[in-house]
Amino acid sequence: MKVSLVEVRDVSLPETMRRAMARQAEAERDRRARVIHSLGEKEAARNLGDAAGILEEHPAAMQLRTLGSMVDAAAQPGSTVAFPVPMELIRLFRPDAGPDRP
Repeated sequence: MKVSLVEVRDVSLPETMRRAMARQAEAERDRRARVIHSLGEKEAARNLGDAAGILEEHPAAMQLRTLGSMVDAAAQPGSTVAFPVPMELIRLFRPDAGPDRP
């Protein structure tokens, strides 16, 4: 006897088996989602590290980046922008600040 073709037309699985398969598929989707999310976090951290290195090499770039962020924030209607001022600049205008007082 020779079998040349086997075809499955209708398979009926018990409800508990269907639930178990659904839980397994959901767990696999969750696992893949966590892996993708962690890879994204790793890439973002690497990019932030690269950006920090560039900003460290070019200090003026940080000021330009800050000003650019403030321009973007100010473009939104009803937004309030807090302009950062270096403490050294504020100390220059204090009346009690002298050459030997910080």
